[in-house]
Amino acid sequence: MIENAMSLQPEASLLTGITPATSRPLVWLRTYTPGIALCIAVTLAAFGLQLAEQRLFGRAWLEALVLAILIGTAVRSLWKPALYWHAGINFSAKTLLEIAVVLLGASLSAQTLKAAGAGLLAGIVAVVAVTILISYGIGRLLGLHHRLAMLVACGNSICGNSAIAAVAPVIRAHGDDVAASIAFTAVLGVIVVLGLPLLVPLLHLSNLQYGVLAGLTVYAVPQVLAATIPVSALSAHLGTLVKLVRVLMLGPVILVLSIVSSRGADLATSPSAQKKPQLAWHKIVPWFIVGFLVLVGLRSANLVPTVLLQPISSMANVLTIISMAALGLGVDVRMVAKAGPRVTLAVVLSIVALTLISLMLIRALGLA
Repeated sequence: MIENAMSLQPEASLLTGITPATSRPLVWLRTYTPGIALCIAVTLAAFGLQLAEQRLFGRAWLEALVLAILIGTAVRSLWKPALYWHAGINFSAKTLLEIAVVLLGASLSAQTLKAAGAGLLAGIVAVVAVTILISYGIGRLLGLHHRLAMLVACGNSICGNSAIAAVAPVIRAHGDDVAASIAFTAVLGVIVVLGLPLLVPLLHLSNLQYGVLAGLTVYAVPQVLAATIPVSALSAHLGTLVKLVRVLMLGPVILVLSIVSSRGADLATSPSAQKKPQLAWHKIVPWFIVGFLVLVGLRSANLVPTVLLQPISSMANVLTIISMAALGLGVDVRMVAKAGPRVTLAVVLSIVALTLISLMLIRALGLA
């Protein structure tokens, strides 16, 4: 039977005109093209609205980056994409964004790193640690189960969905808790992106101060870009740097939680609980962070030709906007209502605490 099946493969290939080697790209295109095309369509609509703003008002009050999120969210709220669209949307939200982050490293020089200073790097570590403790305490005071409280704390303090997904198996969180936490990082993450720039005139923040604030408070890397690029390039560069340092904190946090969890009393409840969770180091330190740091190093060593800087920056911007469209298409604002008022209050208070602590750090470091 195996020999007969194998002998039929060349004939089938001749009938279809596709060999096994050439069918792989076609399968990839059929799988990913619909969702990618949808994200590009939302992106084009965002650029169109930005152009309309410029012609009507003389300036764009909402740039394409933010408009892509809003349009995508509106589409997702009115229409739930079928499975047919998911692969391309997920590819745009994740892979294209990761490529954009790597390319952004070419715009960051050693001078910007020096402006950050060792004090800021130490401050980021302190902010993450303190915010996790405070957020966890808020969740427990509001009656949340300790696993859900820890998911909310790590999601707010480190990197949103990525932190939640990485921490969940370590603390053996339930699926419902993970779903509730991720729903908030999606919906409230967009709210933070839209509202955070309003603090610039309200608190008289400089571009450097705002970049640090965004990097310390916004959930995910794409959302940092969405919150900072409309303000200034310096804010975007520094915000991304601060955010990536926060992401790197995921490794030590997971290691600590793994040690604490392995010593917990609930490990004796079942034989399967005795198995120690395996840490996926490639997820703790994602490839795009390594790529970002490599390009920063190349730029600092003047190994990136100056003539390529503008095209690289433009490409990173376009890919980021496409990713923002995908991000919006993945946001269902109705999920917040399903999570309950206690979770809502815990997340909101945690964000407020993180913002206040971040502002205290900026003042304490004397960042101008």
